[in-house]
Order: sequence, then structure tokens, then C-alpha cells
Amino acid sequence: MTKAHFLYTLHLADNSLVAGHRNSEWTGHGPALEQDIAISNIALDLVGQARNFYQHAADLYNGHTGICRPLISSPAFQQVTGSIDEDDLAYLRDVNEYYNVLIAEQTNGDWAKTILRQFFFSCYQQLVFGKMVQSKDEQLAAIAEKSLKEVNYHVRWSGEWVIRLGDGTAESHRRMQTAIDALWQYTGELFTPAPYETELVTAGIGVDLSSLRSAWITKVQETFMAATLPMPVTSWMQQGGKTGIHTEHLGFLLAEMQYLQRAYPNSEW
Repeated sequence: MTKAHFLYTLHLADNSLVAGHRNSEWTGHGPALEQDIAISNIALDLVGQARNFYQHAADLYNGHTGICRPLISSPAFQQVTGSIDEDDLAYLRDVNEYYNVLIAEQTNGDWAKTILRQFFFSCYQQLVFGKMVQSKDEQLAAIAEKSLKEVNYHVRWSGEWVIRLGDGTAESHRRMQTAIDALWQYTGELFTPAPYETELVTAGIGVDLSSLRSAWITKVQETFMAATLPMPVTSWMQQGGKTGIHTEHLGFLLAEMQYLQRAYPNSEW
């Protein structure tokens, strides 16, 4: 087990947790009851994925504390004695110790922005998990195989909404275009590997992201064409989330998500 192995597992978990928490903010606020339930169920799927990845990361940590402990320096986490669990990893790390992609932490905005964020992210997850089922890390492979069934539905559901809004009214088309203008700059990071990802590709554990980009672009192009939406031409991309450099939005998200665990540490109910 290496530092890269632990960080890569955290990265996968953080992606799912942050995206799931964002979607959960729609619960009770959806545009229709059926869609309120759908986005809430997707949030649950993502948090469930996060829990599986965090449990695996905790096992890696507990088995190799000497390697992993220096990687998390937040005072709240350092106060944990004995073995850690998934809750410690989710609730006690500081913002710069999260390694999720930037697109996952972007604010919900309107329904169009949330739908497009989910579509971009789900298409990415579908490709990553499709390859990860062959990982030499059997636990990562098993989580990917289990999650893939859910992600296939997420891609279909969000893709249908992109087409419905893009090819809908002038107002819904305008909102989709605004969402594209806001989110496209965060898609390049999805396929730009962090050092720990590159190391694990060589080890046969991680996924080679360079082999997935063309398939992702093709899927987005097909959907945008059906939605009468133009493909963006901007090539400049935001980066940093995978190495702990985030937009201002993640700090606010974590402040709300971690409040209870940090205000009342070790509480049980």
C-alpha cells in the first residue's frame, strides 16, 4: 500500500460525497414531486458510493497508519485515537484535505445547472467505473461494479433532462446555455490526472483517464446535438480540486455538512 493508493481512494470517495451532498440540497425543492424523489435518490446513491470508498480508505489507513496519518493534519482528525472509520474521514478533514473534482462542488444554481453538472459528472463516473472493474484492487473493483448499475441510470436520467431543456422552450434553452457557460471550464480536470492517479495506473489499480476523454466527448456531443445545444469551443480549464485546491464553494458546503460531528464529537444516536 502506498500514499497514492490511499489518496486515490479518498479522491473517489470525496467525488461521490460532495456531488451527493449538493444533490441532497434539492430535497423538498424539486420542480415536481417525481423529480424531487429522483434527484434525492441519486443523492443517496452517491453518498452510498462514498461510504463504500471511505470504508475501504479507512481499512487502508488502519493497516498502514505510519504512511497515511501524516497525510491528514486537521486538528479534529488528529484527535482521533485508535482505528478510524468512514465518519472520521468524511467529517473531520479540512477543506484542503478533500480531493474531489471541482465540478462536484459547484453550486446548484437552477434546475438546468444541476442537471448539466450531474450529466457531465455521471458520464465521467460511468467511464471510470467501467474500467475500474478490472482494477487489481479487488475492493475498488467490487465497489465500481456495484456502483455502475446506479450510474447508468444517472446518465440516462440526466441526459434525458438535458435534451428536454435544451430542445424545449426558448427560456429552458437559454438556461441550459447559461449552465454550459458556467460548468464547461470544470470538465477538463476530469481527465487531467493527479500524481497519485498516474502512479496507480502504472500499478494496475487506477484508471488511465487519457483513454476515456474521447468517449466522454462523443457522449456529450451526441446529447447536445439532440438538445440543439452547441459544443463549447473554450479550451482553458480550471484545475486544482484533485490536489486540495478548491473554489470557495466547498468550504461553505463542508461547514454545513460537518457542523454536527464537529460541535458534538463522538456523539451516538
